[in-house]
Formats: sequence, structure tokens, C-alpha cells
Amino acid sequence: MASLRRCIFGPQLYRIHAQQDALGHEYQPSVLERQGNNVVRIISLCWSFSYYTSPFLLAYLYRKNYFSYEGMLGIGKVVGTVLPILAFALCIRGIGRYTNEEYCSFLALLESAKVNDSQELKKKLQFYDFEFSHWPTDFRWNDISGDKSKIKSSLLNWPNPRQAASSGSLLSRLAGMPMQFLSYTVMHTVGRMLIYPGHTPLFNTLVWPALIEGRAKLFENNGAVRSKLIARDGNEIDIVVIDKRNKESSHGNKLVICCEGNAGFYEVGCLVSPLEAKYSVLGWNHPGFGGSTGKPFPENEANAVDVVIQYAIHRLGFELKDIILFAWSIGGYTASIAAKEYPDIGGVILDATFDDLVPLAIPKMPEFMSSLVVHSIRNYMNLNVFDHLCKYPGPIRLIRRSRDEVITTSLTPDIATNRANNLLLKLFENRYPKLMDEDTVKVLWQYMQAPDQLTALSFYETYEVEDSACQRVMQDYVLRHSGSFPMLIGDKDLQSVTRVQLVLYLAGKYMSDFDATHCTPLPSLLFDMPWSVQEDSFDTDMD
Repeated sequence: MASLRRCIFGPQLYRIHAQQDALGHEYQPSVLERQGNNVVRIISLCWSFSYYTSPFLLAYLYRKNYFSYEGMLGIGKVVGTVLPILAFALCIRGIGRYTNEEYCSFLALLESAKVNDSQELKKKLQFYDFEFSHWPTDFRWNDISGDKSKIKSSLLNWPNPRQAASSGSLLSRLAGMPMQFLSYTVMHTVGRMLIYPGHTPLFNTLVWPALIEGRAKLFENNGAVRSKLIARDGNEIDIVVIDKRNKESSHGNKLVICCEGNAGFYEVGCLVSPLEAKYSVLGWNHPGFGGSTGKPFPENEANAVDVVIQYAIHRLGFELKDIILFAWSIGGYTASIAAKEYPDIGGVILDATFDDLVPLAIPKMPEFMSSLVVHSIRNYMNLNVFDHLCKYPGPIRLIRRSRDEVITTSLTPDIATNRANNLLLKLFENRYPKLMDEDTVKVLWQYMQAPDQLTALSFYETYEVEDSACQRVMQDYVLRHSGSFPMLIGDKDLQSVTRVQLVLYLAGKYMSDFDATHCTPLPSLLFDMPWSVQEDSFDTDMD
């Protein structure tokens, strides 16, 4: 009976990866297990749909008088019917697994790995792709050795919307309660689903076959290793590592940590670009995505990326200077948090990333909802990339999609309204404040709004920009002063033309264009390390 009970409540098994002479293959459940799984899945999807549409569903039930005594009896009958069906489905699923030799062998290995905590058993477990909630824990946020200062205590003091709402006078708090309640309800249901669709059970179900196939390729073709990390908030973070150190790769000693978009997963996301460029890579799924648990609120995102970096430092043994953060789209937010918390990290590459979520959200919603949109985002989903990125002193590279249709404020793809432009401008105003006067800002905007590459290059000819001359000016400043930010280069002794030349030169170093739409995979040839004026100056000085 104990074995049968473990089969009833055991994990789903999806695939057995290739090992030695055995070919990889999909796990084949019996008829009983398959039918039981279908029933459980349907009930789970119905519950998830009800949860995310609860504001509309509750309003409908209220209008139909379901909150009366008779209505509640009707709801109780529905629940009383569903629960026995669910129990029966679980039982027949368990019987089907109990009679399947392949499943029983897997379950015995899993139970042994949980009890013995043996690395050899965990290594064998890597050949099985199964329900991640049953995966043994590999690392916790406080499992560190050596430099304990690398625990980020600042994340414990993440801004709390409830604390912000409780500030101010009693009258103002009472007046703001309806908006606060509405913002909370919207952002914890429909709003979060619109911003992070990848965390919804329905979306996960739709892409699940692609995720299994993607993991199979990572494991069988690239030697990936999967692990479970426990973040500070208790969420389980699903990660995969492909370590190319000590292999035939000139880039293997650098680890690229990939932060995916709002519907991206490490199995099918931006991890491919640095992987094909021969770097060591670490992919992880947002809270609520794939095997990761939780919900992708900013504080959960911060805790997730923090434990990922802790794992890279203390378990994988990478130095911070050898870690690169690579983010696509909304993943730029978590990358900016990590960059702020770990200022010694080697570099940040942001692909198709915006500066702030609010300017993007307002045009995509009805005008009468503007106040609600701003209040909801600022209080519960304040994805302000620049606020965090400006506190990172290291090298940064922005990749702008010239036909991006997602991070533009216009209804059609328009490079002039791409929010990467605003991110670059704010970054320059923060790092090179004395270069950014009225004339240079005007020229920079014109340069960023150029409709094609040929028009953009014409600015270099018009203002006679010479890379070697600009490089010497920057290097001379670094050698005479320092390379720390803000750099006060651009005093009155520099002519206005020279300031414009330097801004255009820096724009070419910080941002590169990719002629593609938002979701086009980035070719590995375009995956380059960010430019650093400090390293540039050091290399020249050594020469």
C-alpha cells in the first residue's frame, strides 16, 4: 500500500534522457495514468481560470444571485461532485503508475536521492525529466561559504506597498482606499497576467511540450545540469547550467546569466545566443514560470535573481568579474536589480529592454484607465529598469530592435518611440552629465530616431566623428582623473562640436541595432561583450 500511495502522489514523469547506449525517449504512461492525468489537468485549469478571472466571475455570480442561500447550496453541490471525481482520477493514475516498471524504477531512484543526498544519485536523476516540485533541493539562499558579505541584506527591506499606503494623514488614507483596493485586485489577477503571461497555468500548459523538447536538447546535446534553488522568500527556482570551463572554448571561463522575457523560459529563450557563442551559461525561470514557484512580483524577482547569483558564486565557483548578465525584454528589470546589488559583476547586456513600464502600459490601455494603470504599476509592479541600472558602475550594452513592436509607445513599430532610446539618454545623463547639454541631447535624439543604419551613419560624417580621436579624449580623462561614474568630462574647455562627437561616439559603443522584431532570436554573432572605457584605457596604457 505504501508503494501505491507514493505512486498516487508521486511526480509526473515526462521524459528519460539519452544515457550511454540508451536513446532518449518520451515516457509512455499507461491508459489509466493518462486518463487520470487528463482529469486532474482539466480540473486544475478550470480552477486557475476561475482564479485569474475572479473579479469578473464574482460580479457575474452576484448578478445571478449565487450569493444567496440557495445559490451557495448550488455551488456546494458542484464542489461536492468535483472532489470525488478528482479523488477517483488520482487513484486510477496511481494504479497505472504502480503497474509501470519504468515509472517504479524512477520513483525508487528519486526516493533514494531524497533520503541519501548522494551526488551520485542526483547525477543519475539528471537523466529524468519530471515534475519539478519533487526535485531535491540543491542550494538555499543562505548556503554560502567564504565571503558572507555577499548575502544581500538590502533585499530584506524591499518596498512594501502596504507600508506606502499606510503613510499620510488619516483622511488621505481613507480617500485612497478605493483606488488601493482596486489596484490590488487588478494587479493580483488580470494585471499580473497581462504583464507576465508566462506564469499562468494556461500558458504553461500550452508551451509545455516545447519546454520538454527544449530541456531534452539542452541535456542531451549540451550536457546541461538542472538544479533547484530555494530563494529567501521560500520560492523554488528552476535553473539549468551548461559549464564550458576546461573545455575547448575561449569564452568558457565567463558565465552568462540569462534573464528571460515575460513569456520566455530558459528552455526556449535567450539562453541560446550565449550558448552558441561558446560561453558558460546559466538559465533560470521567473517565479511561476516552468518549474519555478511563486508569482513574478518585483520582490520575488529580486529574491530569485539573488539566489541565482549566490549559487553561481558559492556553488559553481565563478568570480563576480567573470559573470555577465544578459537579459531580454522585461528580463532587463531583474538584470538591473542584480547589477545594482552586485556592482562588481562583469557586465550587463540588455536586449530589447525598456527604461520604465509605465510609459509602455498607458498607450496600450483605454484612456479612462490611465490613473488606475499608473497607480497599480507604481504600487505593485514598478518595473523601473533605469532606477536600478543607474546604480551599476560597470560596462553596459544595449541592443535595440529596429522593428520592435512591443517596447514602442506608438501603435505601429517605430524606432523613434522605442523606449531603449530613453534608457540610453537617461544612462548618459547619469554617467556623463557635463556632456549632455541642450545641443548634444538634440543631436543624440536625432541620431537615435534615424529610420535606418545609413541615415544613422551619416551623423558621423556630418559631425566628423573619428573613433580614434574620441577614444584618445576619453582615455586621457580616465588617466588624468578616473574611470568611475559620473565622469565629469565635458567642461567648458571642450568645444561644443567635440561634445557632440563624444556623445555620438559613446552612443555607438553603448547601443547597437538589430534589424528585427521583438521576438526574433538574437544571432550568436551579435552577442558581444559590453564596451568599457576603463578597460579600453588600461589596454592602451599597457601598449
